[in-house]
Amino acid sequence: MPTTQLPDTASLRPDFIWGVSTSSFQIEGATQEDGRGSSIWDIYCRAGEIKNHDTGDVACDHYHRYREDIGLMTALGVQAYRFSVAWPRVLPQGDGPINEAGLSFYHRLIDGLLAAGIEPWLCLYHWDLPQALEERGGWLNRESAVWFANYASLIAARFGDRVKRFATFNEPSMFSLFSRSLGKRDSSSEDKLHRMIHNVNLAHGRAVDVLRANVINASIGCIHNRQPCRPSSASKADAAAAARLDVYWNAAFPDPQCRGEYPPSMRAAIEPHMQPGDLTQICRPLDWFGLNHYSPVYVKARADSMLGYDFGDKPPGVPLTPIGWPIEPDAFRQTLLAVHRDYGLPIYVLENGYGDFDQPDGTAAVIDPGRIEFLKAYINAMNEAASSEVDVRGYFVWSLLDNFEWDSGYSIRFGLSHVDYASLRRTPKSSFAWYAGLIKAMQR
Repeated sequence: MPTTQLPDTASLRPDFIWGVSTSSFQIEGATQEDGRGSSIWDIYCRAGEIKNHDTGDVACDHYHRYREDIGLMTALGVQAYRFSVAWPRVLPQGDGPINEAGLSFYHRLIDGLLAAGIEPWLCLYHWDLPQALEERGGWLNRESAVWFANYASLIAARFGDRVKRFATFNEPSMFSLFSRSLGKRDSSSEDKLHRMIHNVNLAHGRAVDVLRANVINASIGCIHNRQPCRPSSASKADAAAAARLDVYWNAAFPDPQCRGEYPPSMRAAIEPHMQPGDLTQICRPLDWFGLNHYSPVYVKARADSMLGYDFGDKPPGVPLTPIGWPIEPDAFRQTLLAVHRDYGLPIYVLENGYGDFDQPDGTAAVIDPGRIEFLKAYINAMNEAASSEVDVRGYFVWSLLDNFEWDSGYSIRFGLSHVDYASLRRTPKSSFAWYAGLIKAMQR
């Protein structure tokens, strides 16, 4: 690719890591094979809650096609791959009997990555809680911290000889807010949200201790979705709503995990769920901060919602991706500066990407200039943050493949590789070649 099409990377470290990210439920498929148990997302999909009644039953069939997908990563030239383990694939009931067939899949995946010279970054939890544990209260049950620690112990024992990079959770603010806040109206919902936040934080701390004790040279972090929360209008009500959401979206997990304290405005609500020593258990030493960032969030006041907010209109003139997300690279730069200032940890950007509706053209090529321009602008912004002494050490594109995008099903696409869901054929997009060119240029 011509160098004029590449972003400025002059301020990035010589050992900067370029990678791609995926998650288990979004790509693996094989949801009823080799002893895998059901996850909460399997049940949600079967209830018909997803756009077009899509499910994760097949997804990208990564479970059977992982060698092909490693080949795509090799062609990209990435140094690292962030993936997640499906908890119900290895522990079908969440605890108790181990599913060796499920563990074998990840053994094969990890060995294949290492053989290709790609470092595996393993995330323990990307939203697919075993349904059996949900039926025992899920994250509302304080015992969930024990279940999660036991699961982490299994993963450490089986893979810690080859995997050194571990994330406890992906986006805990997202799965807590979207499952316990949005659309909730009953009087107990707010208490459930705070209980869930605290239990997930406890689970994080326990898992960190397990990984640290059982994996030699472990490098551990948690992955947080940080999106600036901005008022949708100049009204005081919208400003207050945005400030409230900012606490829950951006601070409810990293503050206790990295600073040993909850944000002041939510401490009274968390207090009923606290026991002596909890904050010490939550705030365990971490090696890095995992950052997912896409865009700012615009917020309006809504009196009948649980936290008094709803998503509001974007200001006129803000550029949008085809799926309606704001394109504001400077918000990314500001987020990197804020994370560096607030937590003082090395930062790895573990998700950043562009949603579209990409389809092959008449020559079967998938041309996605919008994604290239987005990635270029955001990497430029990251470079600007690095020039201001932000310790950013890696960047992972979301995602390697088009995949199951939660409530949107297969209707939107974030991948560097197009997936034809009928044939499961992978077709690298023009952004794939661009990203490969960037990585190659950085390695000269």
